[in-house]
Amino acid sequence: MLNKTITLTRVFDAPREQVWRAWTDPERIKLWWGPKAFTAPSIKNDLRIGGTYLYAMKDAEGKLYWSTGTYKDVRYLEKIVATDSFADEKGHIVSPAEYGMPNMKDELELTVTFEDKGNQTKLTIVHKDFPANYFDQCVQGWNESLDKLDDVLRNERPAELNL
Repeated sequence: MLNKTITLTRVFDAPREQVWRAWTDPERIKLWWGPKAFTAPSIKNDLRIGGTYLYAMKDAEGKLYWSTGTYKDVRYLEKIVATDSFADEKGHIVSPAEYGMPNMKDELELTVTFEDKGNQTKLTIVHKDFPANYFDQCVQGWNESLDKLDDVLRNERPAELNL
């Protein structure tokens, strides 16, 4: 099966420090992580090279979807590179088949970059190796998550964040 890379770019009307914080601070991630019908009840994030993350998304029916990864590169305010895998609640990698995606690789790679655009921030996501049959669904999920992130950023006041 042919695998594809998702590349999405979004410009947020917020300074880079604010976007970085929303992307990396567990309490802020909880506000936007996951497609529009999902919540994020658990976010753990050890943001350093070799550190790991463990995120949970919860759908409208209450089903939890866990993901984990290891940070391969972290450049403050510039770039994050991490592995990305489905997981159980303890952070152990599980087969994507357990989440209904049997022909997906156990481990993908995610790169996120942050660039100043005046008072705005250009965020670029590169998520590698999605099977073609899940590509559109995953792009939609990312776009819905980024819409939620945009709402969070619009409702935060940078002065209150001690940036």
